[in-house]
Amino acid sequence: MPGYEKVKPPENGKKIRYEDGKLIVPDNPIIPYFEGDGIGKDVVPAALMVLDAAAEKIGKEVVWFRVYAGEDAYKLYGDYLPADTLNAIKEFRVALKGPLTTPVGGGFRSLNVTIRQVLDLYANVRPVYYLDGLPSPLKKPELVDLVIFRENTEDVYAGIEWQRGSSEALKLIKFLADKFGVQIREDSGIGIKPISEFATKRLVRMAIQYAIDNERESVTIVHKGNIMKYTEGAFRDWGYEVAKEEFGDVTITEDELWDNYGGEVPKGKIVIKDRIADNMFQQLLTRTAEYDVLAMPNLNGDYMSDAAAAMVGGLGIVPGSNIGDGMGVFEPVHGSAPKYAGQNKVNPTAEILTGALMFEYLGWKEASEIIKKAVEMTIKSGIVTYDIHRHMGGKLVGTREFAQAVVENLQTL
Repeated sequence: MPGYEKVKPPENGKKIRYEDGKLIVPDNPIIPYFEGDGIGKDVVPAALMVLDAAAEKIGKEVVWFRVYAGEDAYKLYGDYLPADTLNAIKEFRVALKGPLTTPVGGGFRSLNVTIRQVLDLYANVRPVYYLDGLPSPLKKPELVDLVIFRENTEDVYAGIEWQRGSSEALKLIKFLADKFGVQIREDSGIGIKPISEFATKRLVRMAIQYAIDNERESVTIVHKGNIMKYTEGAFRDWGYEVAKEEFGDVTITEDELWDNYGGEVPKGKIVIKDRIADNMFQQLLTRTAEYDVLAMPNLNGDYMSDAAAAMVGGLGIVPGSNIGDGMGVFEPVHGSAPKYAGQNKVNPTAEILTGALMFEYLGWKEASEIIKKAVEMTIKSGIVTYDIHRHMGGKLVGTREFAQAVVENLQTL
């Protein structure tokens, strides 16, 4: 058992275990959480209120264990991501987090990326679906029902880069010129983009298994392999290899779909297809219903999930998670929005639905579903926060009041 410097785990509650590739979840699991920065102070307490009510509704209880990351952690530990927090996630396996601030340009590296890499949370999983009543730029937003699997540990997010003019950048520029005849301007910053077979295959493997477990129709590999042939092109090729070698009994390619089945998906089969990333952006808008589960490298996944969120109402709506083998950290897609912090103003829906996604991961699907229904009921009744109110009117409420309304609707289900 890891030691803790400034926090103490709750005495009641039980640990989640991981045995034979499966989570063993007690009725009263200890789950670490941290509010993070900015509006995390508003949305996380609001979400906890809803999650507690949903757990109680199905006869469960979450025993929360407060830990720290971001500015709060720096004040307490002198460290933005203390060992206590990482140890708590390792010990208790599932955690809920608020947004963390990452400076642009200089400053410390992204804490979100660090958490993913240190804990090997290799899949960033972001479901994007429409809640009835939300304003959307689409004519038929109800067609949006996607799950994006974004590789979480490699690509340009690996953080392998050197500043313009640094000795490392200049050495690398010289090495590339001397050894490979590659000419790069000396005033360049240099970054390296690793994409490995190992990381690609485990990500695509998880995406296909999710499609099987949740009766989804297709998995689309999204890449820019026409330009980056040995990184993103390889991602595509390795993805098809996983499908064929490990799931050949339940998967077919798009070519096989048309050549052998006339375009009609046979019962029990999942179609594996691929799209160039820039084309995928417009395909999401023009052929929304054709896409189901998407698997892609890190940077593509970041862009794509934000674009998809805009289709259903924005970043304030969409949940997210970081999943590894027997471990998950759940976070909303949106950032910390520090200018709104402490104002009881922002929309807590993304954090609430992130908690619902966490419950789904625990196997508490009934609780997850009633949270989604209660959120939808609240929005349809016209009780909304400012971001939605400015588009559709209704009764304008604050962060806490919206969560309270969700709890009241949840009690009726």
